[in-house]
Amino acid sequence: MSEAPGTLDWRPAVDHPELVAAPTADALAALGVECLVAPIDAELADTAAFCEAYGVELAESANCVVVEGRRGETTRMAACMVLATDRADVNKTVRKHLDVRKISFAGMETATSLTRMEYGGITPVGLPADWPVLVDRRVAEAGWVVIGGGVRGSKLAIRGAELAKLPAAEVLELAQG
Repeated sequence: MSEAPGTLDWRPAVDHPELVAAPTADALAALGVECLVAPIDAELADTAAFCEAYGVELAESANCVVVEGRRGETTRMAACMVLATDRADVNKTVRKHLDVRKISFAGMETATSLTRMEYGGITPVGLPADWPVLVDRRVAEAGWVVIGGGVRGSKLAIRGAELAKLPAAEVLELAQG
């Protein structure tokens, strides 16, 4: 699997459900997309440390940001996928798209309890079905991108076009300039 980024030992993710969070394993089995998984040192899960340790360029890595928007008594959760070189325009683009008045990054306890994933490893693969997955256009157009595995001890490699095909995915211009 030499075409996937970095120096990791990439394997077919569907064959290694033990390396990812349970909801991620379930989603991978159901989706049938080409996706690879590699074990990593959990202490190196944060993007900058991971990229340096495993020879992955920031532009080959995408972050999953969980946001929580509110309008009146209604709360909407969503995930935003942006390249590690970019930041999601949460306060304008995402807020308007979700049609909420207030928006913020979801707190760690909220994000982990709702996703059943580890903080620092949350991935769009296996999120609750009613959550929109907002994929930045640059991620959707990328070749292989490295994303979380649902746990801090692994990473997934998936083509950007496959992320854009996730059941709740919507491709938008999310990155701030």
